[in-house]
Amino acid sequence: MQLPGIVAQLESRLQQGSAEILVVDNGSGDGTALWLEGEWPTVAVEVSPWPLSFARAVNRGIGRARFSHVCLLNNDMLLEPGFFDALLAAFSYTPGLFCATAQIRFPAGVRREETGKAVMAASRPEDFPVRCDEPLPGEDQTWVLYGSGGCSLYDAAKLLALGGVDEAYEPAYVEDLDLGYRAWQRGWPSVYVAAALVEHRHRATTSRYFREDELAAILEVNYLKFLARAVADRSLFRKLWDEGLGRLRLVGGQAAAKALRRAAAMALAGCRSTTVEDETEFLALTDGSVACFPGEYSGREPAIVVAAEAPAATAPPAGCVLVLRTDRWAPPPGKWIAACREVVLARNSAAWHAALEASQRRWVAATVRQEDAAAPEN
Repeated sequence: MQLPGIVAQLESRLQQGSAEILVVDNGSGDGTALWLEGEWPTVAVEVSPWPLSFARAVNRGIGRARFSHVCLLNNDMLLEPGFFDALLAAFSYTPGLFCATAQIRFPAGVRREETGKAVMAASRPEDFPVRCDEPLPGEDQTWVLYGSGGCSLYDAAKLLALGGVDEAYEPAYVEDLDLGYRAWQRGWPSVYVAAALVEHRHRATTSRYFREDELAAILEVNYLKFLARAVADRSLFRKLWDEGLGRLRLVGGQAAAKALRRAAAMALAGCRSTTVEDETEFLALTDGSVACFPGEYSGREPAIVVAAEAPAATAPPAGCVLVLRTDRWAPPPGKWIAACREVVLARNSAAWHAALEASQRRWVAATVRQEDAAAPEN
């Protein structure tokens, strides 16, 4: 039971009246609501007498939330100390932030299926197009496509402006991808927060109601539904849709067959999303080709963003935000971390340009300099 740990982390805020804990009793049938009322009278309870989809359940909670930020937390996530503080601090680091998402770990001996660094990219045609990458040592505050709906902190006003979690993705899966994507369309980023640690007891709830083959089919159907509902750029939609259908034909199986049977109807339903941001740009930023490393420089003068490519001759200027295009995928040298406000690595041209734009927004930088940077040293 993780409630004591949650209460302990929020104790001072709860006493000050600046936080609340709200439990959605989602058709449990085990007396959860009565138990909470007796053992944890300060915890608010939203009761549904029957099980709701993930989206409908969390929207019930969001509708009752009273504060500036809302943390969605699944009951199969175990928190480590400092979880909430680390997520909240990210909103001071990145202006206009929509979502700060945790670093996800798994129990010993269980394959790490999620990390928190969610990107949209496939290494092979048969791979599912969304994956979680293993963060580099020291990586933090990297832009991600979306935050996990089970362990993320959201700006409540932005969350409500998006209409909450889309209930079309029943019973579960892809809702968090859809939510993060729609936020990016409005210029509201999501970031990965290394210090906010959780252990995920994967599918502790959904596996009670669905077989593995049913869960696989739900995932495939909902991904196509996401493309049809959320991707506003028509040329981008056609590209992603064709890749998605091609992948399903390639992998085969019952889950793929079910998704393919429903594909035409989903495509004809049309997109219900609008965008003010270039979707190809934020997809380049969140395809696994960018990694951020907060620096140690603490000067108060205005930030200068330095756009550079490695290898070259000189070290980065002290106090800069270094956006480095490099093929070397490894943490930057410690002396760079000490000298810079932040070091951002990008592995290709599109990611580099997207990271440069995002860094200017993050640091509200009026000045951008193009210069060489020294090749990283171990």
